[in-house]
Amino acid sequence: MILGLRTVIYPAPDLGSAKRWYSEALGVAPYFDEPFYVGFTVGGFELGLVPDATPGTIGPQALWGVDSIEAVHQRLIALGASPLDPIVEVGGGIKVAAVRDPFGNRFGLIENPNFVAAAVR
Repeated sequence: MILGLRTVIYPAPDLGSAKRWYSEALGVAPYFDEPFYVGFTVGGFELGLVPDATPGTIGPQALWGVDSIEAVHQRLIALGASPLDPIVEVGGGIKVAAVRDPFGNRFGLIENPNFVAAAVR
């Protein structure tokens, strides 16, 4: 049985720089910090960084939940990300966008007023 999203892995050839950027972007320090993997807890899920992979913006596209997509999008740009997909309302009050992190990875955002955190298992 698939239980739901648990971890999203991002390539980070410069693991030290990526760890610093993601610590600032997420507002938390990693809970797991080793030369082969750095893991952050984000709202009950995990964002992981691995040094032995190639960054990119295609492939699976995780969307990280936010309360205010405009504010978070602007903050990530100020931290050195670049715009990738503009903020778009896709219906039902749901907004999505994406930036390219300073390492070349897609970092997706979603503001979804219909998300029920209590349903996460």
